[in-house]
Amino acid sequence: MAGNSGFKDISPTTLADVLGRTQVMDIGIRPLWPAVPRVAGPAFTVRCPPGDNLMLHAAIHRAAPGSVIVVETGGDVDYALAGGNVCAVAQRRGIAAFVADGVIRDLAEVRALGFPVFARGVIPVPGTKSAVRPLNVPVRCGGVEVQAGDIVVADEEGIVVTPRDRQEQVLLDARAKVAGEAGESLDAWEAAHRARVEQILAEGGFEG
Repeated sequence: MAGNSGFKDISPTTLADVLGRTQVMDIGIRPLWPAVPRVAGPAFTVRCPPGDNLMLHAAIHRAAPGSVIVVETGGDVDYALAGGNVCAVAQRRGIAAFVADGVIRDLAEVRALGFPVFARGVIPVPGTKSAVRPLNVPVRCGGVEVQAGDIVVADEEGIVVTPRDRQEQVLLDARAKVAGEAGESLDAWEAAHRARVEQILAEGGFEG
């Protein structure tokens, strides 16, 4: 099995090129404070109904260190899933990040902690705690189907999910792409790029 740590050296841009659009979360889920470092780790999946955050609060005590907790909320932006204390406990337990199809609160505290949160935004209104749901079931977050153990890579460029049963091959393909690009000068890239663009234009009947 490929090491999860190997993915931290691969940008979401490269992974998107390898995996395609379906594994990239939509742009509404974004880092909530500037210069968030790249995170990579296995998904620990959580499903919270709109307005309720119980299972995320349960997950921080159950997810293994290094996990990225991925939360499905149905796109709820009216009630916060978590605040400063929840993020502080998650950080203390070694959780790598939250990726949530929802919102949080206490952003100033979270930013001061340096805890990576990727979500739809911030609202000061807390959710309730009543809806018991199973953990580590398939969820949908940012338009991507995520299963427990899938590898999540997130930074300011975006969030990409590598299916757990494809991680070895994806990592090999991504490393090969990085190596190939590293060995190509900008002059060589420009020449190949222009040739390809001109060929497409000619085949399309463009004149000019």
